[in-house]
Amino acid sequence: MLQVARLAPRLLGESAELVTAFVRSQLLPGGGFADRAGNPDLYYSVFGLEALFSLRADLPAASFVQHLQSFGDGAGLDFVHLSCLCRCWAGMPAADRANVPADVILKRVEYFRSKDGGFAQDPGATEGTIYGCFLALGAYQDLGRELPHPERVIACVQKLRCEDGGYSNQADVPMGLTPSTAAAVTLLRNLGERIPDGVEEWLFSRHSTVGGFFAVPMAPLPDLLSTATAIHALAGLQADLTQIREPCLDFIDTLWTSRGGFHGTWTDDTLDVEYTYYGLLALGHLSV
Repeated sequence: MLQVARLAPRLLGESAELVTAFVRSQLLPGGGFADRAGNPDLYYSVFGLEALFSLRADLPAASFVQHLQSFGDGAGLDFVHLSCLCRCWAGMPAADRANVPADVILKRVEYFRSKDGGFAQDPGATEGTIYGCFLALGAYQDLGRELPHPERVIACVQKLRCEDGGYSNQADVPMGLTPSTAAAVTLLRNLGERIPDGVEEWLFSRHSTVGGFFAVPMAPLPDLLSTATAIHALAGLQADLTQIREPCLDFIDTLWTSRGGFHGTWTDDTLDVEYTYYGLLALGHLSV
């Protein structure tokens, strides 16, 4: 994702400086990036870091490393924030990563392994979720380790395909969701598994005539998360994006503000680094 997002400045032009200034404004004195309430949060720090790297902007690494060190081996973190700790460390200089307690952190990741061999946000869950599997694979990759029993993760993802051809995050959802389907494509590709027929067409069917992608067919508005993840998945499938490029660019432009950040939807009043990164990811793909 990061390599593609680094292409976004091609389309941003001079506006890249405004985006960089906004992202930097979300970096707190203690080293982390702010959530929507202005508090430091590892989840938002992932997107802040990725956005700065995408924009080829400098990061005050010393203060950020100190911030990450305060979390130690991740004791007390939930699954999302534990995986975010791994992702943040992956972006730090090699010398600073040398003393990261990778074995202990990944042992904590395994605590979220579900009984079916996948991963879930709740420890001891019977069935895994696509999001849980996505977090686990990312954590292992970020710490430079191989994911144990990948075949069990593949089986978990495969059984979450819905009758409509998409993927749901968990077993009790009757229809596919765009972000979940995009994550499933990314997971299966990373694990060397063939993508089933019809998934590409399913993703394209979620494209709105006004640009952007819907999360579900009945969604009132397209959103930037669904748009960025769908485009990323389609690009990974080597799909032809020609027909959706201009409508999607127009949609993304309507979500950008002169403050430098991106909104998540047309009704979203708050800017944050998460959606700003998704804007960069989508622009990166559409610039190719």
